[in-house]
Amino acid sequence: MDINCSGAELEILDRVAGAAQSLQMPCYLIGGFVRDKLLRRPTKDADFVCVGDGLELAKAAADTFRPHPRVSYFKNFGTAQFRMPDGFELEFVGARKESYRAESRNPDVLPGTLEDDQLRRDFTINALAISLNKEDFGQLIDPFQGIDDLRQSLIRTPLDPAQTFSDDPLRMMRAIRFAAQLGFHIHPETFHAIRDHRERIRIISQERVTDELNKIIMSAKPSVGFKLLYDAQLLHLVFPQMVDLAGAEFLEGKGHKDNFYHTLQVLDNVASRSQDLWLRWAAILHDIGKPATKRFEEGHGWTFHGHEVVGARMTPRIFNQLKLPLGEPLKFVRKMVELHLRPISLSKEEITDSAIRRLLFDADVDLESLMILCESDITSKNKVKVRRFLENFELVKQRCVEVEEKDRIRNWQPPVSGEEIMETFGIPPGRNVGDIKEAIRNAILDGVIPNDYEAARDFMLRKGAELNLRPVK
Repeated sequence: MDINCSGAELEILDRVAGAAQSLQMPCYLIGGFVRDKLLRRPTKDADFVCVGDGLELAKAAADTFRPHPRVSYFKNFGTAQFRMPDGFELEFVGARKESYRAESRNPDVLPGTLEDDQLRRDFTINALAISLNKEDFGQLIDPFQGIDDLRQSLIRTPLDPAQTFSDDPLRMMRAIRFAAQLGFHIHPETFHAIRDHRERIRIISQERVTDELNKIIMSAKPSVGFKLLYDAQLLHLVFPQMVDLAGAEFLEGKGHKDNFYHTLQVLDNVASRSQDLWLRWAAILHDIGKPATKRFEEGHGWTFHGHEVVGARMTPRIFNQLKLPLGEPLKFVRKMVELHLRPISLSKEEITDSAIRRLLFDADVDLESLMILCESDITSKNKVKVRRFLENFELVKQRCVEVEEKDRIRNWQPPVSGEEIMETFGIPPGRNVGDIKEAIRNAILDGVIPNDYEAARDFMLRKGAELNLRPVK
């Protein structure tokens, strides 16, 4: 069967087939490589299943290449893999059948046939196999009509979905992830089983759940996956703070937007502009503080004062809960959440150089990311209103460029260092040093003095005098 392989890929398949034949071991190409080739999607790896010892086949296949790639063996799982110089990865496993215990997603494994191995696969489109055996090389083996499901853009389980998801609850997340990545829909019976067995997700480690969540976030239109998670009530279990955004409330004829669906629109907008996972997380969390800050003010309507500050405080707890990295990614996302209102607020008022300088200083190297988030946050069913906001936002962006060219605030380093302040006045580290540094910074940001050394030093001496400090001669 023609699966649109490149010349290099065909050579790899021929070498694996030759190694399997030398071992008299039936071998098949299976799973994601077959699926993605039939869908004409790029793929970076291939899985091989053999009726025999997958570790032995991996070694024999690796020995056919010069130089030999290093084989990684995972004996506990009965798998082995190696990587080609171009990054293409090959994984080998012996055909097996599995049985599960209710309290674990880790199966008891026994050697099996190809049919056994296909039965244990999660979805029909991932159970497609192609023979690499001499007598029927290239023949498609499709016992569950996976080809038909590919044509119909359908996610469906080979077995009863209740059994599939009870055995391995992570497959519920995978079903939604594939729907989001491929633009497929989930078979109604399969989707109902996800909803019915959603509580089983609790036996899955947070790291595995979050890995699937990140893959959904990195799909072309992440809202597809999040809507499915919400409708299946899986989101309520894996990320309840996001569910809290859902719903619109009306009082005295005044309502607010549904912040869950607004967040999804912002996320899709960011996804259309950036491949940065953490900027997409910033889109997800930018309004996460709104439920805690929602108030109704008589004669005015609904307010969410300070939601950006509350959201920034919530961000570390959410990262910790979801087992997301707590280093630079957390620092970046928290910063985006805290600053996301600043550029938009500037678009509604007369823009002073001082306000722009402070935005440039606070955003620093992340200004472009902040601008993408803020522009993505301009959403409304009123197209005229959106157009007006976007036009005003362009003025903010233009003013940022002008002020930065003039004042060089980004990547700002103070013209006068703390060390020079201490040497000048003969004082140890302490509050006075911090007060002088902050005063110099504010004077530059407010336009009181230019951003250069001589002006900053003169200001330092005046500020020192106010604090009863005299220069050391």
